[in-house]
Amino acid sequence: MRYEEIINEVIQYIEGNLHQSIGTEKIAQLAGLSEFHFHRIFKQTIGLSVSEYTRIRRLANAAIRLLYTKDRIIDIAYDYCFESQEAFTRAFKRYYQIPPGQYRKVMSWVTKQKEENNMNNGLKGWFLSGVDPFNYEIGKDHKVVHQGKASGYIKSTKVLDATHFATMMQQFKADKFIGKRMRLSCFLRTACVQSFSGMWMRVDDAAEDVLQFDNMSNRPIKGDTGWNRYTIVLDIPKESKMIAFGIILSGQGQVWVDHVCFDEVGKDVPTTNLEIEPQLLNEPINLTFEDEI
Repeated sequence: MRYEEIINEVIQYIEGNLHQSIGTEKIAQLAGLSEFHFHRIFKQTIGLSVSEYTRIRRLANAAIRLLYTKDRIIDIAYDYCFESQEAFTRAFKRYYQIPPGQYRKVMSWVTKQKEENNMNNGLKGWFLSGVDPFNYEIGKDHKVVHQGKASGYIKSTKVLDATHFATMMQQFKADKFIGKRMRLSCFLRTACVQSFSGMWMRVDDAAEDVLQFDNMSNRPIKGDTGWNRYTIVLDIPKESKMIAFGIILSGQGQVWVDHVCFDEVGKDVPTTNLEIEPQLLNEPINLTFEDEI
């Protein structure tokens, strides 16, 4: 998992320098790899080159500024390191299929209508579950975005302790994935998470017994964190019947999720399955029921 750690460090560096020039050579040095090797690993992991990823993050932040501020387009362009307003407009139109000025006019009205009517609380394909879902909510956020126009979120609506948790999740048949090693990845951002948050994935058989499972309990996300990429890798055994995954939040806080991917990887990629072995006693005890606890 060393490469995953390197990629996360680089993503954090990019997030902190979106308003400054980011040299690819400097990033490779930060990663401790040759420039060629680093760029190959980054694109293989993220699906984008470093420059493409950086540009998408700048455009996403610029789109938020267009919707929620009155900043001039030229100021936004320069603030995110575009050499001119024309260059910014070309890049923005290529990604959002609409020029920035028109995007501001059209999407500001659409977003306002959705927020006023609470239409952004519906998330197609996702549902809320857990031990205490009534104290949480899930929805769509247009202000905190990693890529594109919106992200999903789960947040607590009451003051809660670590005994409460909920999850925004999906579940589906395992048939198409039998015998494969699958990787679930996404970008997460957190605010005021006091107990625990993370991504999870589970593979069940027909009797609903767990075959493979990972909930990031050995690498929890807490506190306030910026956007970063997280992964879970599990095998799908031949007896698998259902796959479920989601984002979990325990206690108070909020978690944003964006750009979820579910794809096959090679057997050379290590799994993150949490091996939970029962602790067996060496012999029977308390057969008279009189022993004290």
